[in-house]
Amino acid sequence: MGKGDAWFKAGRPTQLAITYTCLSAFVLFGWDQGVFGGLVTNPDFLDIVKHPDPGFLGIIVSIYNIGCFLGCAMNFYVGKRFGRREAIGIAMAFISVGGLIQCSTYSTAQLMVGRIITGFGVGIDTSTVPMYQAELCKREHRGRLVTTEVLFTALGVSGAYFFDFGLSFVDGPVAWRLPIALQIPMAFSVAALVYGLPETPRYLVQKGRIDEAVAVMSKVWNAPADDPYIVAEKEDIIKAIHLEEVAPFKWRTIFKRDPMQTGWRVFLACLVLFMNQWAGINVIVFYAATVLEGIGLSRNASIVAGGCLNLAFAVGSLVPALGADKLGRRKPMMFGAFGMGVSMMMVAILLSFQGKKVGHATSEASIAFLITYMICFGASLNAIPWCYSTEILPLKIRAQGTALAVFNNWIWVFLIVMVTPTMVANIGWKTYLVFMAFNFSFVPAIYFLFPETKGLSLEEIDYIFLKGDELPAEERQFYQNSVSGQGAGAGASPETDSQEVEKSATQVEKVA
Repeated sequence: MGKGDAWFKAGRPTQLAITYTCLSAFVLFGWDQGVFGGLVTNPDFLDIVKHPDPGFLGIIVSIYNIGCFLGCAMNFYVGKRFGRREAIGIAMAFISVGGLIQCSTYSTAQLMVGRIITGFGVGIDTSTVPMYQAELCKREHRGRLVTTEVLFTALGVSGAYFFDFGLSFVDGPVAWRLPIALQIPMAFSVAALVYGLPETPRYLVQKGRIDEAVAVMSKVWNAPADDPYIVAEKEDIIKAIHLEEVAPFKWRTIFKRDPMQTGWRVFLACLVLFMNQWAGINVIVFYAATVLEGIGLSRNASIVAGGCLNLAFAVGSLVPALGADKLGRRKPMMFGAFGMGVSMMMVAILLSFQGKKVGHATSEASIAFLITYMICFGASLNAIPWCYSTEILPLKIRAQGTALAVFNNWIWVFLIVMVTPTMVANIGWKTYLVFMAFNFSFVPAIYFLFPETKGLSLEEIDYIFLKGDELPAEERQFYQNSVSGQGAGAGASPETDSQEVEKSATQVEKVA
């Protein structure tokens, strides 16, 4: 992508540019997620796709997710080779091409091809952007910055719904072509911005370009190369790579235990993003208008209510965006999962009265619990899994491991979005009981399986998983020195970090 990283001044301007670019990429992701929610009931759109039955409509909408997990699969192989910045640029190119095909479509087949290509770019985007942000910020800001990206996903979804509503008063194809077309200038703006940003220091060190990595850290934090924080960060990254090279990881041995517990950490990354989907969010995001029309609202009222639901989603997302680095990861996820389980249970109970004398009143009352569901999801399993799945992985396989975890996420998105119309058509209110059960099961799973990672650098997270007794004596000594605080970055409290590491390591020992 050239030497465009000289666009922004060192320090705060570069940090803001990185954050703004990552947030813009996730606004685009949210727009792509939500834009069809307000279009699937548009008469002109339905004429183009020949008024499909619920099952085929589910395929048309969900085929985008096939592209998403294909993009993740591609990123698994090429993300490590090209780097974080290049991958984001490639993602924007796919999204632009796919958007152009979709907004100019005159057949179902053309629309589906465009959605696959757009999804391909979104898959690369979502498996790269959180990692890019996490590797270019300090540990004390990582949780807030990465989870804020997903808050902006909610804003993108809400914006798409309200834009769809505004155009619902317009006749003709512009009412659905324009919302789809808007993703093209959004993708171009992200691609232009990322051209002017640096590659991450962790990727550069991994490639042996240590001087470049130090130069990037100096620019991002506006400090000289011999600044204690930069020196400590460089040493921590080098040590982490050295630890990983003690027992090189190979994907064919993922089910074998290694000193870094790589396979277990990949499993946790996949599991937390599995929870992100089986909490049931895309039943509402993709089909809010359809679900609300089924409750008894008019088409326009359903689109407005769908936008409001997604604003509640954004409000809930403020919790991790403002407090992830204080509240941690585990507690918000557990409380949120419990709240979502209760909300889904109440929605099912209230909708079960449809067709009876009080059915209309109870159906409208269920909207209140859809709102509490969205707030709980935003505060827990919306944003935190995207941060956790990135930070839990060792550097050597972070690109591939993140791609695999997000690939797993998109598989479940595809499945849920495809079967939702059929589930709602056949079992109605019982659909919500399925997701209620999943949410309640997540609470003990999070408690027993997931260690806390707040306040730890990406390298220190390695140490809570590292099996020191499986290393040679000299490596065991190195590990002990690192845990004791000698590898902690400047500005951190070695005593506090060591306590966090030891506490989390004990927890991992119990379940691994």
